[in-house]
Amino acid sequence: MTSKQRSYLKGLAMTIDPVFQIGKASLTPEVTQAVSEVLEARELVKITVLKNCLDDGRSIAEVLAERTHSEVVQVIGRKIVLYRPAKEENKRKIVLPK
Repeated sequence: MTSKQRSYLKGLAMTIDPVFQIGKASLTPEVTQAVSEVLEARELVKITVLKNCLDDGRSIAEVLAERTHSEVVQVIGRKIVLYRPAKEENKRKIVLPK
């Protein structure tokens, strides 16, 4: 992903609300599966890491991106933004700049 594409996705992420909250249980298989499903539907997802979670946002973002085959757009404090294009071309909602 180029810096121009990452910047474009950051701009889109500013307008969306967090869909998930990761708490004390950290990353469970259910959370990973749910994030993967939302990525398929929306392509861009914002996640909040709650204060009672023992892991930091950066490490959770890396593990979650690896498990869902997505890319980390940004991590700011306890907010994570992930991107994964839809598998089917005709279902893609976000068109990245070249």
